[in-house]
Amino acid sequence: MKSALVTGANKGIGLEVAKLLAQHGFYVYMGSRTLENGQAAVAQLNAAGLTNLEAVLLDVTQPASVRAARAAIGEKTPALDVLVNNAGISGGMSQSARHATPEQFRAVFETNVFGVASVTQAFLDLLEKSPQPRIVNVSTAMASLTLYADLDNENLAYRFPVYQASKTALNMYTVNLAYELRNTPFKVNAVCPGYTKTDFTGHQGTSTTEEAGRRLVKYALLGPDGPTGKYFSEEYFPAPATCPW
Repeated sequence: MKSALVTGANKGIGLEVAKLLAQHGFYVYMGSRTLENGQAAVAQLNAAGLTNLEAVLLDVTQPASVRAARAAIGEKTPALDVLVNNAGISGGMSQSARHATPEQFRAVFETNVFGVASVTQAFLDLLEKSPQPRIVNVSTAMASLTLYADLDNENLAYRFPVYQASKTALNMYTVNLAYELRNTPFKVNAVCPGYTKTDFTGHQGTSTTEEAGRRLVKYALLGPDGPTGKYFSEEYFPAPATCPW
């Protein structure tokens, strides 16, 4: 049985990704910052008839937690086939390029960039043992420098410079990781799940978690001829004038 690790898998898009991967026959390790929340998510999917899932305590901002998760999963499987770096935070509604504090930037980057790099590096050896390893980094259209350089676009009036900067950095990490792994079976991509109705967005958006999950899992299931080092957004979503986040 193939195996996958999904970070931030106890709710929202991460939960849906875990469910879809389990339905595709993967044994899914569901990373959660608290084991209680992770186990509750597993129980929810068990009730839906899926038994090939397991909660793993994993706080991506804590190196000791990442090391412990790697050790725990390494004891259970000789290889990891898929890593979905889904855990992320927005940094809150009040963000300003002029006034955001270093602490705001650090908090968001700790999860959205440093956490992704930490988890990826920790599990790279297990991924290397898979014949077709896949890494999916959850990004956003709001990270696009091209889109947001259009300073007069009224559809892009809502801007979140701390969050956006972190995801733009994540995109650059993604393409450089793909570059370093270009002569291997790895496929490494950044994918925008769409403007999705979850806690993250105040339950506003144009996509359901089911739609978002399918967009991400598509790139976790790429064949050997699939793309790598790319950014994908199947639903371009400029932040609308009523965007609450």
